[in-house]
Amino acid sequence: MPTELPNERALREPGSMELDPSGDGIARDETRRLIASNKVEGTAVYDRTGEHLGSVYNFMVDKVSGQVAYAVLSFGGFLGFGESYHPVPWKALTYDLRLGGYVIDIDADTLAGAPRHGPGEDPFTDPAYGGRLDDYYGGRAPTL
Repeated sequence: MPTELPNERALREPGSMELDPSGDGIARDETRRLIASNKVEGTAVYDRTGEHLGSVYNFMVDKVSGQVAYAVLSFGGFLGFGESYHPVPWKALTYDLRLGGYVIDIDADTLAGAPRHGPGEDPFTDPAYGGRLDDYYGGRAPTL
């Protein structure tokens, strides 16, 4: 589906670290307004005080609207053991240039009690799961 965003450029060849020849120093899988999903996955997530909490594991995109509904954050664990995944509304994240990562606009207590899952589990196979997330976060996420 083509976009109508101004001044967007083509993506670089997959696997290439080629920089944008316009001199902006931005890799071709990122523009001023768009970023490739593989660059979002793994990005650090911080709380409001700047403390590192975890990272973006992946995100869930609404197939109908094309909008990102949830970022699935990865917290804790060591070498994949003890890790937990917390889907949070995408709207709750803000990118902070200074930190080079996302800041989550959800307090620690809310996040601690949030729906979560472990490695190898896929709660999104339950059609009601998105609604439970929406209920938990008080309507901050779109209903899927």
